[in-house]
Amino acid sequence: MRQDAPQPPDKNESTGRMNRILRTASFWALLVLIPVAILQFMEAGRAERQKLTYTEFWDQLLNENIESIEVRQGTGEIEGRLKIALSREEGEIDQFHVLLPAHELGEELEARLRAENVKIETLPAGNNWITIFIQMLPWILIIGLWLFVFRQMQAGGSRAFSFGKSKARLLTGDTPDVTFADVAGCDEAKDELQEIIEFLKDPQKFSRLGGRLPKGALVVGPPGTGKTLLARAVAGEAGRPFFSMSGSDFVEMFVGVGASRVRDLFEQGKAHAPCIIFIDEIDAVGRHRGAGLGGGHDEREQTLNQLLVEMDGFESNEGVILLAATNRPDVLDPALLRPGRFDRQIVVDNPDIAGREGIFRVHTQDIPLSEDVDLAVLAKGTPGLSGADIENVVNEAALIAARGGKDRVYMVEFEKAKDKVMLGTERRSMVISEEERKVTAYHEAGHAVIALRVPGLDPLHKVTIIPHGRALGITASLPEEDRHNYTKQWLEGQLNMLFGGRVAEEMIFGNSKITTGAGNDIERVTDLARRMVTQFGMSPAIGAMSVGDREHEVFLGRDISQRREVSEKTAEMVDAEIKRILDESYEHTRQVLEENVDLLERIAEALLERETLDVEAITLLNEGRELPPPPAEEQAPPPPEPTSAESLETRESPLEGTGGEPAPAPA
Repeated sequence: MRQDAPQPPDKNESTGRMNRILRTASFWALLVLIPVAILQFMEAGRAERQKLTYTEFWDQLLNENIESIEVRQGTGEIEGRLKIALSREEGEIDQFHVLLPAHELGEELEARLRAENVKIETLPAGNNWITIFIQMLPWILIIGLWLFVFRQMQAGGSRAFSFGKSKARLLTGDTPDVTFADVAGCDEAKDELQEIIEFLKDPQKFSRLGGRLPKGALVVGPPGTGKTLLARAVAGEAGRPFFSMSGSDFVEMFVGVGASRVRDLFEQGKAHAPCIIFIDEIDAVGRHRGAGLGGGHDEREQTLNQLLVEMDGFESNEGVILLAATNRPDVLDPALLRPGRFDRQIVVDNPDIAGREGIFRVHTQDIPLSEDVDLAVLAKGTPGLSGADIENVVNEAALIAARGGKDRVYMVEFEKAKDKVMLGTERRSMVISEEERKVTAYHEAGHAVIALRVPGLDPLHKVTIIPHGRALGITASLPEEDRHNYTKQWLEGQLNMLFGGRVAEEMIFGNSKITTGAGNDIERVTDLARRMVTQFGMSPAIGAMSVGDREHEVFLGRDISQRREVSEKTAEMVDAEIKRILDESYEHTRQVLEENVDLLERIAEALLERETLDVEAITLLNEGRELPPPPAEEQAPPPPEPTSAESLETRESPLEGTGGEPAPAPA
């Protein structure tokens, strides 16, 4: 499914944002510059006057060097002029000011001034406001700062703050950037949503027979399947106001904010009705109540309660359709899922082969393709991939072609991109000793022999001993068709294939030389056997009885402490059945490999020589035929000499044996 490409910002929105930034910057500039200008203005008049101490003032008076003074009433400040300028380090001064110990001239000072014929003038205390302003300047700055903060937090209407204001983005639908033509691989989901759009455009068409407008639709599916893209397509197709918001946007650090935002969101919706409200990742706010230890006072639960009331409460919201998306429908509250709130649950699963081909066509419509590119073959070779994975494959293929200086994308780039996405990035620079290469070759050859000789398994796609991701080697299989159910034969074959690497190591190198490379295989084979016994009812001793755990309910908060659902005797029987299945599978794997040891040797030697075997090479080896000599550019280079000893304990193969095939889900 086509993923959302980055959209250019709206011109009006950008202009408004720039205006807000300019207004804010201007406010702060004025807040700082005005006091500074006032202080500079006040100091400008004093720039030419130098301060004298009271002692220096008396010295100049006794030396008959004072020409005239001005006494400011009530302040004790004298400003005067000297007859002969004084020389100081900062220069000569002929004007001065001095502060008296008292606010008024004393009798002795006044008499001395009169004796020296100093001209005395008295100034009124009319400039005291400057002093008062200077004293109040810090408070003015603080008040200005708070006014700015309050202005930023202030909302419309009668609200004091915008904490409770909804953060939903309004899309008018005048210029849709995504339509249903950009969505592929989920035709049924598009049909369901198309009907909702028709409800909005022509409600009379459906209400004339007594039908009502759906209250809401919940889009569920695995990550990357295009749920959010479908919502964007609905916004582009409906031509009605479309409010978009994330589930995590409701909850803040303040109590009651989530419920307030829910109310505000639906108030905006009713003001623009008929409209659509989209909440992405609704599981962030719609989880099962009682999931936390905060009880009914939990902030998230209060938000959910308000959402339930707004969707279907005492007051109706005619014309407001709630569209939500989640990949965790199992954790949602049952009250949220009932009809009247979410009338429809639209499942968007991983696409089938036809859907994958359609997604490839959508994503390659702007990419120049070579004539050898077959999208049907690519769709067949990418089972289990989501729309996001397919988009990544197309993008990687384009990058590989551009890196090679090509003017179009060829099939070989798509194959490389597919292997990179499904198997991991090649790590050819990793230093591996010759002994480890040999062990890895026989390990992967063991997986390959089982895949070729055990009936019911998927055909081999590739076997390689080139490190990919965290794996030193990979044996990948691809199903011939999409599989939705798994037979017991296939599951038992998977057990054999997972054991193939470990058994091959034991056969060739002995029990003392087995490595940790089978650690992931053993973990997966144990999990698969346990599910066969406890979930799939494939054990004769246990029968068709589910013996699953309840760890998910602790996560949901329904039970803080787990209840024991099975007796100790049943648990012992389950463990015994798992051990029996694993032991039988191990012995069967050994038997198959001992009967085909020649094929094991041929595949291992070919891997040591070429490092990678494709389908054609595997077929020739299986038929006992010789491999043609590889082209010079494809011959495997000699392994580099290790610079230091590497521990086999770091050897992990997360994709060995199954080629990335997911473990079967419970039916």
